[in-house]
Amino acid sequence: LWVLMSPLFWAGLLLQEMTMAGLHELRFTEEKPLLRGQDAELESSDVFLSTVDMDWKEHDIETPYGLLHVVIRGSPKGNRPAILTYHDVGLNHKLCFNTFFNYEDMQEITKHFVVCHVDAPGQQAGASQFPQGYQYPSMDQLAAMLPSVVQHFGFKYVIGIGVGAGAYVLAKFALIFPDLVEGLVLMNIDPNGKGWIDWAAAKLSGLTSTLPDTVLSHLFSQEELVNNTELVQSYRQQIGSVVNQFNLQLFLNMYNSRRDLDINRPGTVPNAKTLRCPVMLVVGDNAPAEEGVVECNSKLDPTNTTFLKVSSWAVPAACKPGKLTEAFKYFLQGMGYTLRLSLCAHAVPSASMTRLARSRTASLTSASSVDGTRPRACTHSESTEAMGQINHTMEVSC
Repeated sequence: LWVLMSPLFWAGLLLQEMTMAGLHELRFTEEKPLLRGQDAELESSDVFLSTVDMDWKEHDIETPYGLLHVVIRGSPKGNRPAILTYHDVGLNHKLCFNTFFNYEDMQEITKHFVVCHVDAPGQQAGASQFPQGYQYPSMDQLAAMLPSVVQHFGFKYVIGIGVGAGAYVLAKFALIFPDLVEGLVLMNIDPNGKGWIDWAAAKLSGLTSTLPDTVLSHLFSQEELVNNTELVQSYRQQIGSVVNQFNLQLFLNMYNSRRDLDINRPGTVPNAKTLRCPVMLVVGDNAPAEEGVVECNSKLDPTNTTFLKVSSWAVPAACKPGKLTEAFKYFLQGMGYTLRLSLCAHAVPSASMTRLARSRTASLTSASSVDGTRPRACTHSESTEAMGQINHTMEVSC
């Protein structure tokens, strides 16, 4: 009777129930097969906020424009690039990418690469507040901080994965340092700076709305803010509690002050600048940045650009990790990597990845495939009737 009345007994029982619930949640994710034609998505809005880092290591790296907080897993593997991520405004690497990188099928890919998450200055969990009067780095300067990360870890080049503001930073990075970037996955990128009307509207919104609400209007469409209240509330709670609000305001202000990305489709204007590496553009069809992503697509070289639209969600990395993982695998395939995974539930799990060709020119003309039947996206077609012709940007709705 004394044991039943003990607070420690009930606390232990509650902890056991919570642990079992957590194990069930993880088991649900791991039972999903790879590329089986099913939506292996995470149903709970709480799962994407998981902060399990396992074997990740944290670093603070000195750059010309201040310290960068970086979290890394693995070590450089031969000539393979590192996967480098950059998050959106209001988030950090955990809130933005944990669901995607903790997804089981993504593990089969990332174990062949070193993965490096970059937090924008002052946006990581537990970051100290910047002093009053601190000048936050411009978007160009944020991009110019990344070579220090590449040099610090000895990366030869990277495949960048960015969302929103992070996608803009990585695009700037690739324009300024093209030899360091082998490929880009840009989600919800808006290549346009704000006009004075948009700037005034943002200022007015900042006076009448809380900072989390302002960020939510950047992340979600009005339709989703109204209809997907559970997910939105999860983001609101995390944005308000995990990220330092003063630091976040500085980052948001700088993002809202960005200039247009200086890119144009080759041949449209003299000396047009564009992204030289393969690019996969991703947008949710409810994302506020949808028009911006479409415009960005129109300014890129169609021979090395893939356009992926994910239905029903504004934040594909958090809400559609299965679809994004599948697309990312084919993106790597299109760059000349081949990934062989067991596709049957009862098959012996195995995975191997090799690089067919290092040079970008070779990777755009050499064939590789996961199952031997799928053609490479957005490169030269392998079909006999289309040999020598160039595929235009592929649009996929998931």
